[in-house]
Amino acid sequence: MRVPNVTRADVVSAARNPLAFIAERWTPDPRTVRRAALAALVMAVVIVVTGGAVRLTGSGLGCPTWPKCTDDSLTATRAMGVHGYIEFGNRMLTYVLCAAVGWAIIAARSEKPYRRGLTRLGWAQFWVVMGNAVLGGIVVLVGLNPYTVAAHFLLSTALIAVATVMWQRTREGDTEPRPLVGKAVQQLVWFLVGATVLLIAVGTVVTGAGPHAGDSSEVERIPLDWESVTKLHAVLAWIVVTLTFALWFVLKAVDAPRGPLSRTRDLFLVLLAQGAVGYVQYFTDLPEVLVGAHMLGSCLVWIATLRVLLSLRERPGAEASEVPAPAAAETPVATNA
Repeated sequence: MRVPNVTRADVVSAARNPLAFIAERWTPDPRTVRRAALAALVMAVVIVVTGGAVRLTGSGLGCPTWPKCTDDSLTATRAMGVHGYIEFGNRMLTYVLCAAVGWAIIAARSEKPYRRGLTRLGWAQFWVVMGNAVLGGIVVLVGLNPYTVAAHFLLSTALIAVATVMWQRTREGDTEPRPLVGKAVQQLVWFLVGATVLLIAVGTVVTGAGPHAGDSSEVERIPLDWESVTKLHAVLAWIVVTLTFALWFVLKAVDAPRGPLSRTRDLFLVLLAQGAVGYVQYFTDLPEVLVGAHMLGSCLVWIATLRVLLSLRERPGAEASEVPAPAAAETPVATNA
């Protein structure tokens, strides 16, 4: 097998700017870029579900400190038992998430023609992951304070939002978005998105006030009546369901394209499944398996809601994306959704 010659200039170039070095030598096809973005999205959901498993098994303080697992060990030890391995395993999954986001960044940066907005979405995920890793460490150091736990989940929800937008953008061009529905319908969808955000936020309060504290030791809880907050959460869920149902009828009335109708139908079905799980878990005293399924459902509801929003416009073609790749890779701080 012939080994390509590697010059000193190549080594220097790779060290100075590895992303640009890879982009000069590799052009992924669009399917590869889409798969990379999807992998990052899937891992963003997986890390939420496994984080929930840590809490539901009472392993939140299985590793009692951070960034080490104990003061004397970087990893879990046999003396820490199963809780230590569960918590440490979830920490290790963060590296898998980082790898998935890194692949998405490299694939987006190497696509030809160069798409600045897509690359920025990848970098936005990277910085959210880094911020949430630090916040996760703070959660451990403050003994699973429920407010920090809620913030940890909400930041994961933000990561899912950016990953969903990037996945959608890999299937579009970079032309100016063209609306497929009128302004009134767009406003209704934005109201739906706002209600969904509020639903998810109140769900974190339910978790913070509820019985699953995340560890077998005494853990601080949010000083609210758990059942009252749960009923508020249920009311918000019905509001979101009603808005989704109304949106579907409005889209039918205005003869909207198939895309928005299909995405709205998908959201409605996901909401029904999530609602069924929510009511069953409430009337069966919150079994851990159903609580975990409800956390997964929360992620799917959020993704489905964002897909409805993104389906209201199209970006046909990729002519506008034909800009030359920059000499140096950038580390963007804003997205171009």
